[in-house]
Amino acid sequence: MARRCSLTGKDVQFGHNVSHSMRATNRRFDPNIQKVTMASEALGREIRLRVATRTLRTVQKKGGLDGFLLGTDDAKLMPDAQRLKRQIKKKLSGR
Repeated sequence: MARRCSLTGKDVQFGHNVSHSMRATNRRFDPNIQKVTMASEALGREIRLRVATRTLRTVQKKGGLDGFLLGTDDAKLMPDAQRLKRQIKKKLSGR
């Protein structure tokens, strides 16, 4: 399973360990991905996602999953998150 955030797409980055002698060896920086269940008030259900903890902090700051998705540009969201955003917009416009 990919080490990728299902909302923002944050994934593995690569870099170097640099020793005292300045020898560089390759390493990878894994994002802290957690399985979380988030409630969508507009859809009236809970959604299971694999989210980076950094994204989770942003979701909480924006007031939940609905606020995060509606306030974030589509270019910064993964396709699954864009699909959720469309469902939320459709549900809210029907009210």
